[in-house]
Amino acid sequence: MSFDLNAYFTRIRFTGRAAPDLQTLTQIHLLHTCAIPFENLDVLLGREIQLDDDSVFNKLVTAGRGGYCFEQNGLLKRALLETGFEVEDLAGRVLLSRPARMPARTHRLALVSSAQGRWLVDVGFGSKTLTAPLKFVPDIEQLTPHGRYKITHVENDFLLSTLVEEGWLPMYRFDRQKQYFSDYEAGNFYSAHWPESRFRHHLVACLHYADGTSATLLDDRLRVGDEKLTLADAAAAYKALQERTGLRFDDRTYGIDLESFSHIFRQVLAG
Repeated sequence: MSFDLNAYFTRIRFTGRAAPDLQTLTQIHLLHTCAIPFENLDVLLGREIQLDDDSVFNKLVTAGRGGYCFEQNGLLKRALLETGFEVEDLAGRVLLSRPARMPARTHRLALVSSAQGRWLVDVGFGSKTLTAPLKFVPDIEQLTPHGRYKITHVENDFLLSTLVEEGWLPMYRFDRQKQYFSDYEAGNFYSAHWPESRFRHHLVACLHYADGTSATLLDDRLRVGDEKLTLADAAAAYKALQERTGLRFDDRTYGIDLESFSHIFRQVLAG
């Protein structure tokens, strides 16, 4: 099937005229993160994650599911290209867990050009994901609807950090090296199959809300705004994912029944 920009706009609730300008980019970026949740359920279910345009569109748009960075930012790129933007594919090395060694490039992001300049865009980094494009200018603090961010230079790379209570938290470092589809295929396979990947051991889901809050699920712990809950069982988590993040589980191809969900839920709690 061909990419249906109108169906994507309906999915994220975008209305009005779309043009390759900063106003449109900002609106799409926020609406995407408030409509399509970040989640890793297919990794836990043992389903192969396909990155071709049709598979990503069918899963995230038609079936009402979410996904992680390779899917989310792949979908966003296609929508932005259809809208007339120039998009540069990039990849980052995730630093959130402060790894002892430099990690591989396992995060997909992009640089977008418009008449107003160049912008870092990323709708696929879980609870810390951007909800607005960042001006691609180092060493300035930038406010988004869900947090403050800063791009800095580190050796020959760029570093994206977010401001938390303890100070600036490094998220990932990246450079301008062009990424090909095969690079994302390799990173996707590594993220889904590497034995130590957090996506293989934790249930992760997040949806941002337009009021500046978020709903985040980590295993059986749900946080909605300032409210923190421990979910009693798989049925409660299954219900919370649908009610709090808007995930649909009814699609014939990408849907998830309660029995299958209960199996992976027990696995992640067992460690």
